[in-house]
Amino acid sequence: MTHIQINGAEIYYEDSAPDDTQKPVMVFAHGLLWSTRMYDMQVAHFQDDFRCIVFDFRGQGQSQITKDGYDMDTLTEDTIELLNALNIVKCHFVGLSMGGFVAQRIAIKHPKLLLSLILLETSADPEDSKTAPQYRKLLTAIRWLGMKRVSKKVMPIMFGNSFLEDKSRKAECKAWLAQLQKNHKVGVTKATEGVIERKGVYKQLGDITTPTLVIVGDEDVATPYSKAERMHFAIKGSKLAMIKGAGHTATVEEPEQVNTVISKFLECCA
Repeated sequence: MTHIQINGAEIYYEDSAPDDTQKPVMVFAHGLLWSTRMYDMQVAHFQDDFRCIVFDFRGQGQSQITKDGYDMDTLTEDTIELLNALNIVKCHFVGLSMGGFVAQRIAIKHPKLLLSLILLETSADPEDSKTAPQYRKLLTAIRWLGMKRVSKKVMPIMFGNSFLEDKSRKAECKAWLAQLQKNHKVGVTKATEGVIERKGVYKQLGDITTPTLVIVGDEDVATPYSKAERMHFAIKGSKLAMIKGAGHTATVEEPEQVNTVISKFLECCA
């Protein structure tokens, strides 16, 4: 658990085996409004066999809030610089939502870095013209009222009904609501703007030759199945998996399903 200065920002990261040069490396990139914490169950599952590296994008989690640099290309540069600083030559890369936007750009521009590509709850397209205005209204509300005041409206975007309505998981739901509310207003505003204004990379997906797994929750309303299927058809040889009872944050909602699907995929890659 430490910080590193790269590309003009102080980035927080966690490395499960910093001195182990024998284990294959897995890198996890989180989604918008979250942090390394959304992968706790994956790191716990894979760290015996893999060197697991998780990090917070600038402006989120414990990373520095910078004046600029929140576009997807700069976040991709941040990620590449982090891997270089840690002497990572090859890795399995896992990206969820915003992390998936970055993961696709790495696969397109820096394919030699990747052993495999795992895309969860993400899209290769720009923000949908139907949802962009809604997200801009939400962004305005965050800017003026703060994250705490709008967090309950964000929860149904981030999680499916199965998780939100499960009384046995009420404490979990409350804990993740608290995580949302911890977001710094300035950092999360800048990060959200970067996501809303992102350019699509769909036309470049045909260039990806890395073994790829696309994962989507069957209750994901932010990036639904159609978005995942579109990427799957565009990336030659990719695999597509659906997680039952999960929304936009499957790593939290259904960690066992996600871990099993990823494990089986990595076995095929090996």
